[in-house]
Amino acid sequence: MLWLYNIAIRLYGLIIRIFSIFNTKASLFIKGRHHIFEQIAKKINPNTPHIWFHFASLGEFEQGRPVLELLKEQYPQKRIVITFFSPSGYEIRKNYPLADGIFYLPLDTRANAQKLISAFKPELAIFTKYEYWHHYFKELHNKKIPLLIISGIFRPNQIFFKPYGAFHRKILSYVSHFFVQNEESIALLKSINIQNATLSGDTRFDRVAENAAKPRQLSTIEKFCGDAPVFIAGSTWPSDEQLIASISKTHPDWKFIVAPHEIGINHINEIEKLFPHGIKYSTYATADQKSDSAQVLIIDNIGMLSSLYAYGKIAYIGGGFGVGIHNTLEAAAFGLPVIFGPKYDKFQEAKDLIQIGAAKSIINQEELEKAFTALTKTPEYGLIASNYVNSKTGSTEQIVRYLSKYL
Repeated sequence: MLWLYNIAIRLYGLIIRIFSIFNTKASLFIKGRHHIFEQIAKKINPNTPHIWFHFASLGEFEQGRPVLELLKEQYPQKRIVITFFSPSGYEIRKNYPLADGIFYLPLDTRANAQKLISAFKPELAIFTKYEYWHHYFKELHNKKIPLLIISGIFRPNQIFFKPYGAFHRKILSYVSHFFVQNEESIALLKSINIQNATLSGDTRFDRVAENAAKPRQLSTIEKFCGDAPVFIAGSTWPSDEQLIASISKTHPDWKFIVAPHEIGINHINEIEKLFPHGIKYSTYATADQKSDSAQVLIIDNIGMLSSLYAYGKIAYIGGGFGVGIHNTLEAAAFGLPVIFGPKYDKFQEAKDLIQIGAAKSIINQEELEKAFTALTKTPEYGLIASNYVNSKTGSTEQIVRYLSKYL
């Protein structure tokens, strides 16, 4: 099975290289790994131990960030190195100040794993939520370097729990300890004879609660909102934006802020066509005469979304008509009930929010209207959402207490 895995890794690299000719993300993926070990050698002293954090992308970074920052606070002398798999994480956080080095993760080959771990000399490796790499995990295991998974979550349909999943179960066996989000994950790991798991919850709750407790003041957003109730649409895709365009027409007394997941010029142009009474944030923020008549503000930058929810009454979270919804907790932490599409089964918090009445899943325009009416006529739903988030905090301190035995 290892030979098949190795072929798949190399094939993946080849496909990304082909796509890089005409795809910006794929191009960043390739360029960012060009001469990667030379980049590492310039920044990292191989004789100095590091705590190695790996994140798949930006969402996992925000998820693991509370653990990283509390570790740095309690052990300021420790040096930290970060790797990202995806450009959407690296390109946004490549200048994060608490890390001594931030790099793309080279593809998972035996040679790359040996070279990277030799360069980082990690005393501890922490992976957030997922990404299980055979060669990296095995090399850490062989060198007796503790490897932790934090905010992990497992589902019955994953390959680890299939009769043909022996190779992937072996990858899990290299993990020193799992901190998981729910009881189902504990039970699933036990079903394959993995006992070294602790129920800790999701560190994202700590992150979003902290963010909501110290909201950024955005004067331009305040001016746009005025006294109107505001609908925040976060991390949207075209299928989401079409639905939001329809509801903006039926609720002219509301203001709408649309923060798309992708902010490429072509996508922003398409959003402008959907919202003829909209204006781009970059235009609104720099214009001498503010267009106060605009009903829709289109966010054409990255980094504002987590602060925008402070100005909303209700939120729509995108991605539910694609591979899966984005972060619902950022909105819930600010006391906003949330709406999202049908693909939310991988997210425990989305299920919980639906169960307690603070969220609704929709599949079409009619259901969006019904969800909007139901959630906005009862202000208590927002309080239920924020109480839910606050009740789930504390996992960061639990994890860091455990990690202290290695430090």
